[in-house]
Amino acid sequence: MHSWVDGQPESALPLKDRGLAYGDGLFETVAVKGGRPVLLERHLLRLAEGCSRLGINADAALIRSELLAYAAALGEGVLKLILTRGDSLRGYAAQLGAQPRRILQGNPPAVYPSAHAQHGVRLFPCTTRLAEQPLLAGLKHLNRLEQVIARAEWQDAEHAEGLMLDTSGRLIEGVFSNLFLVRDAVLLTPDLSRCGVAGVMRAELLFQAESLGIAVQVADLGLEHLQRADEVFVCNSVYGVWPVRAYAALSWPVGPLTRKLQSIARALLDV
Repeated sequence: MHSWVDGQPESALPLKDRGLAYGDGLFETVAVKGGRPVLLERHLLRLAEGCSRLGINADAALIRSELLAYAAALGEGVLKLILTRGDSLRGYAAQLGAQPRRILQGNPPAVYPSAHAQHGVRLFPCTTRLAEQPLLAGLKHLNRLEQVIARAEWQDAEHAEGLMLDTSGRLIEGVFSNLFLVRDAVLLTPDLSRCGVAGVMRAELLFQAESLGIAVQVADLGLEHLQRADEVFVCNSVYGVWPVRAYAALSWPVGPLTRKLQSIARALLDV
């Protein structure tokens, strides 16, 4: 399917685009089922938060309209929305009056081995650390070099995902997913106020868990919490939930709370 740029089929960008020059922008990766974007409101909420913090004056109604139209045309697959600050002259200062640029790209449905969801995955212990920057924490901004470097650390099929810590040694997230632990029936997930991406599936699972009366805690977590965990899983808005069966010398069973939340995520993605 053709990409759209500012609502029109297009395959090129102006060289002055600040997303290309500085990574000055945001993106959302959205699963599309039956022509409808999954978890749309959560994606748009995170995008709006990013626009507010970065000072990008985007037309939210126009973005929603184009995203819905593109998803309908795509039918099934994975949609990527990129929003940049638009064009500017040389230098970091933004050009006054620049119009944000909207880019929509479509891809076929993501395909992963069924064993990832059924039996769990092994996490690679990434040595790349996430820098702490509260101004950008939680946002899905275009600067993803930390993840690019981390993903290059393993090439084998044994590891489906990598685990990333921050420079202080706290657990943060997977390279392309969010992390959850279960300890004594309490659902734990790392605090992302310093760095990391606040995933939309993460937000939805926290909401669903609280609605079910499951104790939830968002906190600073270290490797010692991982060692004491009863269950571990990762999630994102494309594949849902993968149980984690191993990390380095540690291992866990696929537990009941993981299966419960995995079922909820699957139902959301199968709409």
